[in-house]
Amino acid sequence: MSWKKLQRQPIIIGFTVITIVFFPVMAYFVSIENDSIFEVTEYKIYNSSKFDVVVGEEITNQTYLNLGFVNEVFLSFNISEAFELNDEIILEIKNPTFREVLIYQKDDSGGLKLIDKAGTDFGMTNLFSSPNPLFTLTKNDQFEEDIYLKISSFEPIRFKISTTPLSIFHFNYNQRILFISCYIGVMFALFLYNFILFFLIRDRVYFVYSVYILFIALAQLSLLGYSFYYFLGQNSKIYEISIIGFSAVAGVAGISFMRMFLKTETFTPLIDKFLIINIIFYVTAFIFRVLNFIQLSYTLTDISGLMVTVFFLISATIIAKKGYRPAMYFLIGWMLFFIGLVVFILQNQGIIKLDLAANFPMLVGTAMEAILLSLALADRINILKKEKEDEQHEKLEILKENERLIKEQNTNLEQKVKIRTEELEETLFNLQNTQTQLVNQEKMASLGQLTAGIAHEINNPINFVSSNISPLKRDIQDLLEVVDKYRELGKSEFSVQSKKEIDSLEEDLELDYILTEIEQLLKGMEDGAKRTVEIVKGLRLFSRVDEQDVKKVDLHDGINSTLILLNSSMSGRIKIVKDYEVIPLVECLAGKINQVFMNIITNAIHALTDHLDVNPEPVITIRSRYLDDHVCIEIEDNGPGMPEHVKQRIFEPFFTTKAVGKGTGLGLSIVYTIIENHKGILEVFSSEGKGTKFSITLPIYQLTPQND
Repeated sequence: MSWKKLQRQPIIIGFTVITIVFFPVMAYFVSIENDSIFEVTEYKIYNSSKFDVVVGEEITNQTYLNLGFVNEVFLSFNISEAFELNDEIILEIKNPTFREVLIYQKDDSGGLKLIDKAGTDFGMTNLFSSPNPLFTLTKNDQFEEDIYLKISSFEPIRFKISTTPLSIFHFNYNQRILFISCYIGVMFALFLYNFILFFLIRDRVYFVYSVYILFIALAQLSLLGYSFYYFLGQNSKIYEISIIGFSAVAGVAGISFMRMFLKTETFTPLIDKFLIINIIFYVTAFIFRVLNFIQLSYTLTDISGLMVTVFFLISATIIAKKGYRPAMYFLIGWMLFFIGLVVFILQNQGIIKLDLAANFPMLVGTAMEAILLSLALADRINILKKEKEDEQHEKLEILKENERLIKEQNTNLEQKVKIRTEELEETLFNLQNTQTQLVNQEKMASLGQLTAGIAHEINNPINFVSSNISPLKRDIQDLLEVVDKYRELGKSEFSVQSKKEIDSLEEDLELDYILTEIEQLLKGMEDGAKRTVEIVKGLRLFSRVDEQDVKKVDLHDGINSTLILLNSSMSGRIKIVKDYEVIPLVECLAGKINQVFMNIITNAIHALTDHLDVNPEPVITIRSRYLDDHVCIEIEDNGPGMPEHVKQRIFEPFFTTKAVGKGTGLGLSIVYTIIENHKGILEVFSSEGKGTKFSITLPIYQLTPQND
């Protein structure tokens, strides 16, 4: 990357300066040798808390003890040399994961007495808030003899013990806190920088990298013990899990970042598969740690870390040799981290002595790696920008070539268009005539349907009246016979005998029943007449042949008249549910709106009657709602519904799902046009197996202002 391009990345330059200058300077000041620091190199290990039986030979000339996975350790050592020049010292056990650290010294009677205690089970036990167990010791005669320690831990017991004069420890501790604070600041800034870039660029690699930065920093803080005090609420269990947990998440995020950033699936597919296995190792290690398989979890984490180191270096080297520039940044950054890791291991093992505070080489390594990888991501932006510019340039050249070809074809096309225009005009004229004919056919079909409905409905009351005519005549004839008899006998005076005869005749003819029957027949004729009037009225309301102008109409009357006319097609098999609200009169063309109701309800009836075998209880629900200056009518059925591709085309002219001869495909097209002409909205909601709902929204006013 050129210096000119670097100037476009001021944040990256700042981070690079901090890495190259600030961190090494800070590490130098922290690593200054101090002759007053005394490190314990000779130990005695005991088999119990009685400190009476020494296990094996005494340990000498070893500052760093690695006792492995044991729950308790009992040991003693001598620090009388540390009191030769100072009366008050700080004894530091350099491992923040110990649950309990109990320190004893011999009393005047030769027994052991507890001096102090520290560890994660006791929370914050020192004024410095140091994560390592600290003990402030004042010089006395008993310290001429051995100091005894009992250490309890669920984590591997690895530590070293040092003593420092109180004033010097205070100075060194402040330096350490300053270094840690700078590390946290740099890592958090890097995290925010890349996290913001993720939202700006929408590239997942920035999100994965920001997660890696966050958790590698948290993992380092857990190894140092600071997360126990400042992030995890001094919870010993969670803190111990976080050591493996943060490392596992950082490992998974780091591997995922490498796979996306270096495109290992493309450049090194074999190693990419091993990286996926490595992710599984990290996840398994975390699960084992949660299940308290501590030693196994540490073993898997160490194996995963070793595999990551090897595979990262091999992959980055191979990909860099293939000319992929971001791999070089990655290789340099990973080498810096690897150097910090090696220095950390060599220092902990006592092979080299830099007098650095624990984990400081790892902190410097991770910070430098994070900054250089951020620089690589910034360079990646430039690469993508360059690729995009090249792509746009190529597209521009293609567009110019296309423009030239288009100009060459314009002359030929104009001639062809002129010819085709004349042909299309003729075709359009023919199509318009055909469409007009089809519309008229649709109207005639609707009129025929209306006529059939009217004929069916009127036929019932007419048959009812005609069937009552014969019994009515017979009854009237019987009454006339009685009248004739009365007249014949009335020519003479009525005698007792004549009265009896008349009474006998009335009984034979059941005169009372005849009179009752006449009344019932007349009532039936009256009901039939009323039914005929109702049908005719419904037909008049539906057709509105005498009203061709926009008028205020009760939509409920139009719906009810439509249902009356379609009653015969339902044959009592479809249940009609009316959910009417009080709505105002609506300005519209009543006949057109009734045609909308007729077409939609007819379609619903056909959809329901064609599927009675799977839907034995068909229902059509009609709702009306008042919405401020609009009225909404919903017509819903519980039929089979429509698939999406059918629903998108139902308002197209000539589109129909019915068989040939069963429909013209103009019904809903006409409905849509009518609603559109009324400045309304027609919506359809349908899905397969869930029925269909048409929603008609009409403005209340078409011509009349609202304040009239």
